[in-house]
Amino acid sequence: MRIALHTPLKPLSSEVPSGDLAMARLMVRALGDLGHKTVPATSFVSWAAVPDDARDTALRAGASAEIARLLAPQAPHFDLWLTYHNYHKAPDLIGPAVAAGRRIPYAIVEASRAAKRATGPWATRFTLADGALAAADAVAAMHEGDREGLAAVVDAGRLHALPPFIDAVPFAAVPRLDADGGPVRLIAVGMMRPGDKVASYRVLANALARLEDRPWHLTIVGDGPARDEVRALFPPDRVRFAGAVPPVALPALYGDADIKVWPAINEAYGLVLLEAQAAGLPVVAGDRDGVAAIVRPGETGLLAAEGDAAGFAAALATLIDDGSLRHRMGVAARRHVLARHDLAAGRAGLTALLAGATTVHRERTARTEQLP
Repeated sequence: MRIALHTPLKPLSSEVPSGDLAMARLMVRALGDLGHKTVPATSFVSWAAVPDDARDTALRAGASAEIARLLAPQAPHFDLWLTYHNYHKAPDLIGPAVAAGRRIPYAIVEASRAAKRATGPWATRFTLADGALAAADAVAAMHEGDREGLAAVVDAGRLHALPPFIDAVPFAAVPRLDADGGPVRLIAVGMMRPGDKVASYRVLANALARLEDRPWHLTIVGDGPARDEVRALFPPDRVRFAGAVPPVALPALYGDADIKVWPAINEAYGLVLLEAQAAGLPVVAGDRDGVAAIVRPGETGLLAAEGDAAGFAAALATLIDDGSLRHRMGVAARRHVLARHDLAAGRAGLTALLAGATTVHRERTARTEQLP
């Protein structure tokens, strides 16, 4: 199958490190494993940080031009349209029209719907995102919280579950290196940019300040425009800043750690939490719907209320103090990811999604053709 991929949140070609793009690229890889050819059909981006009526008017005009290009007789042929992300900040303005014009199935992965945005400054974009949901033949939610929000407007026959997945093999294969009686080795992996990422680093720094009497050392992997702000949060004698590293170097860094730490402020789920678990690390993280969907509280890690530095410190202290618990959770974490969040699980979920989209599209087409 030749699949048109659209990523309205950010272009697939972006070189800025991002969990969103990593997930999109993993989808392309999994679909390729299944024998499909997935092609970025457009670089059109609809994402906006804040609502702006003037910008949105120009955006819709740009979307109309892009739709016309993709429906032109000389445009490439596709068998299915697949959009990754659709919500009020990044509604799919292209897929519904192109799929309808080309008479091909239309599927969305990682859609979300916050009903509170139906009124207020985001209302127009919310309505556009809802329009895409109505047009889609299949919609995949990546965790239960998103599924519940989508169920209000997407019927059960079109609503699928597609938990996030990674290529777990490089992480699961990394040898575990013992600390040899030294401080417990913590690792945090995250971009250093203003907003939610810096907020997560602030919670982490606050939590660690409450554990000055515990034996720990932290390695931080990541870089970005807020690096100076992040560096100033942590004691230099107990923290190593590794900077940005290529993905191929991450497994070894996890192999030289004991606990993965990340407060996960406003994280959708966090692929780095899957990577760390695949490498055999227990996780201490903030408790959000998406995080709780990939970290099993009490089994593969411990979760604290989002933004609660004291609760985060308490959870982390539990694992710092108990080496046998760290080991048990680490073993369970690796087993959990390999069983439920590896590429094989992703391939299975995508296979079901494409089959569902094709079936619903065929049924909808048949009903339309029977109309007088």
